[in-house]
Amino acid sequence: MSDIILTAYDGAILGPIAKLLGFIMNAVYSFMVNVLGIGNISIAIIVFTIVIYLCLFPVTYKQQKYSKLTQKMQPELKKIQKKYQGKKDAVSMQAMQDETSAVYEKYGVSPTGSCIYMLINMPIIFALWRVFNNIPAYLGIVRDQFTALVEGIMATPGYQDTMTNIVETLKINTVRVDFSVKDESILSNYLVDTLYAMNTSGWETLKEKFSGLSDIIASTQENLHEFNQFLGMNISDSPLSIIKSGISNGTYLIAFLALMIPISSYLTQMLSMKLMPQAEGADDAMGSQMKMINRIMPLTSLFFCFSFPVGLGVYWIISALVRSAQQVALNKHFEKVNLDDIIKENREKAKKKREKKGITENKINQAARINTKKLNEPALSAKEKETLLEKAATARNSAKAGSMSEKANLVKKFNEKNTK
Repeated sequence: MSDIILTAYDGAILGPIAKLLGFIMNAVYSFMVNVLGIGNISIAIIVFTIVIYLCLFPVTYKQQKYSKLTQKMQPELKKIQKKYQGKKDAVSMQAMQDETSAVYEKYGVSPTGSCIYMLINMPIIFALWRVFNNIPAYLGIVRDQFTALVEGIMATPGYQDTMTNIVETLKINTVRVDFSVKDESILSNYLVDTLYAMNTSGWETLKEKFSGLSDIIASTQENLHEFNQFLGMNISDSPLSIIKSGISNGTYLIAFLALMIPISSYLTQMLSMKLMPQAEGADDAMGSQMKMINRIMPLTSLFFCFSFPVGLGVYWIISALVRSAQQVALNKHFEKVNLDDIIKENREKAKKKREKKGITENKINQAARINTKKLNEPALSAKEKETLLEKAATARNSAKAGSMSEKANLVKKFNEKNTK
């Protein structure tokens, strides 16, 4: 019964991501158990986090290179903004947009490049919530720990009503299954979900209701505690529930450790943000937006870590520490890198890209001169416009016979006559 089926999340977007992450974590955990003899899931989460961020390192590197190039090109962007300051006409706005796009293209970066890392990281975080919230659905070794107990429960007459009452009494939030179904795999998976979500009092209730399975229940509970605890906390429980339980039971140390999970997440997220390079003088809309994101993200982790499983909080803390270590290394690396060489290389790439589209440098320069000429031309006054119209009318009236002007006048008179 080692199939990883259970109630693995099957959403259209996060479902495949959760399954992929669960597959990777299952491989990490299997290696730790079978090779290293380590069965603690919290340690597997730490190793898994390091593996994930090693896989994401190329994206991290590009994002940091984007930040450095953004700092480098800020003076040029400021110059363009100053050049078109106060000009709201269509020609000026289009010219400003074209010149700004040219700067981004020259430096080889995308205006939305700063959002890439966040767009990749956020789905991973929410998919991991699905994984950590139902570990047995993704880790086959953990799933197998429940096999003997599940078989014993299903062999007990009237177990359906008993388990339903336990779930309702303990308010366990699992997928509800109609016990009248004939598919034993569905019922088995439902029982594993329920057993994994039980707290200490739930296990005691289970021993009372299934007294004939007390030995199997005790051994399963012991195994579960061994591989599912982190500093005395169940990684599937939320810090908020552990704090409430710790205060009511008098286990204040556990409550304090649970409180430190969201606080540590916030502090490590702040450390990671502080180490990230910030665009100098970025007071435009994009710069302000990034500053706002940098302030909101740590607060978001603080809020979510109270209600999400401890396992996700551990991931959040370790991921922030790994990012901080990567950031220190990248900062030292980019101090030695000549950005002018990267910019030169990006210019050549941009030039080849334009040439493939049939856009030559001469065309770009010619268009720039035309736009500049249009922008520099002073606007005509009402009197000047009236003078030009009078000259045009005089020229039409004095047109020579057979000339293009005379033909144009005839067409004009014909149209005026037929439109009356």
